[in-house]
Amino acid sequence: MKDEIIKAFETLKKGGLILYPTDTVWGIGCDATNFNAVNKIYKLKQREESKALICLVNNYSMLERHVDTIPNMTYTILDLAVKPTTIIYDKPAGVAENLIAKDNTLAIRVTQDEFCKKLIKHLGKPLVSTSANLAGKATPKAFKEISEPILKGVDYIVNLQTEKTAVTPSTIIKLSNNGVVKIIRE
Repeated sequence: MKDEIIKAFETLKKGGLILYPTDTVWGIGCDATNFNAVNKIYKLKQREESKALICLVNNYSMLERHVDTIPNMTYTILDLAVKPTTIIYDKPAGVAENLIAKDNTLAIRVTQDEFCKKLIKHLGKPLVSTSANLAGKATPKAFKEISEPILKGVDYIVNLQTEKTAVTPSTIIKLSNNGVVKIIRE
């Protein structure tokens, strides 16, 4: 795993895209602070920039650095979650502008995946995480289902295909600073 972290890190530092296993499905990722890299993901996925992407952080401390105000219930929700949970926060900070939704929000997940945690720690920045499919197409349930355009469009494919077992996307909850809670995806 250490070699894969180093290879992925080198790709990310150069503004490249990686295809990697997450705590949910296979993801396309880049340095979440790199505007050009984020733009490459939108182009690769043929996705409208108005459709926001998810970001991964490796711990609460990194989460707190990239969100202006963390609603109090965040920690309870994350501590009690039975599956990976992504939360949409108001007023993100320190990420590429094109990663922030038009309503000034950002979806962030505190990953529990060992590879992701170590890679993010090494990078020292959040990591974009979007499913490895073209816009409008089904999310691949396994590495072998990832389409050729995605495989050819990334700069590095993390060689951990046999270690990926989870196949469902995360729960997504919007926690607004005004106290409104909305479940976007269960």
